Amino acid sequence: MLDRTIESSPQLYARIGGALYLVIIIIGLFGEAFVRDKLIVPGDAAATAKNIMASESLWRFHIAAELFLLICAIVLLMILFVLLRPVSRELTLLALFFNLVSISLEAATAMYLVVALFPLGNAVYLKAFSPEQLYAMATLSLKSHGYGFGVSLLFFGCFCVVIGRVIFRSGFLPKVIGVLIQIAGLCYLTDTFALILAPGLAHRLFPAILLPAFVGEVSLCFWLLCKGINVKRWKEVALASGTPAGV
Repeated sequence: MLDRTIESSPQLYARIGGALYLVIIIIGLFGEAFVRDKLIVPGDAAATAKNIMASESLWRFHIAAELFLLICAIVLLMILFVLLRPVSRELTLLALFFNLVSISLEAATAMYLVVALFPLGNAVYLKAFSPEQLYAMATLSLKSHGYGFGVSLLFFGCFCVVIGRVIFRSGFLPKVIGVLIQIAGLCYLTDTFALILAPGLAHRLFPAILLPAFVGEVSLCFWLLCKGINVKRWKEVALASGTPAGV
């Protein structure tokens, strides 16, 4: 069903993909800049715990938004796979596998945001621990989330490198966007390995790494949303691949 619809209107699905990408970017920025950066106080477990307890509804909304983001990411991945597989089925399938691993890890890692709430509740059994111990438990959950998310970016970075190559070769999307997406992938890979090998260095590198990654993803997002794809060229590529368009 999806294949037939894309065959008749690939431009529509490119625009839907762009819209989904925009939702993903907005939710990601909201969670990072307006929730975690506001509530988490580096090096101060007590202040962080108190901030989360004071804004528990916001924290829970943030978790729900992260899970909705992953649903959007799966749909976007399917659209990109069907649009780009006429270029190279093997590379597009490889990119799909990398992104599925990334999404799965990110979903599992999001649970640490829920776990951080457990020590900050009112359950009777929590009285067996001192407030400092409870705050430390919550902080460990948040740190686990940070590292787990970092590992998920390793596989997302691999996805970006591969899918950027496919976009570069496509002919129906600008080559420069393919290059920007590959640069974004290399930035994510660098950040993850720095996080594991030299955490202190990773924190200093992060702002510099974030900018080119952000530019690459936003470029693809807005191109799909505003320009879409060259439908004539897409159908030519699909025909040249030896399969009917969209199949």
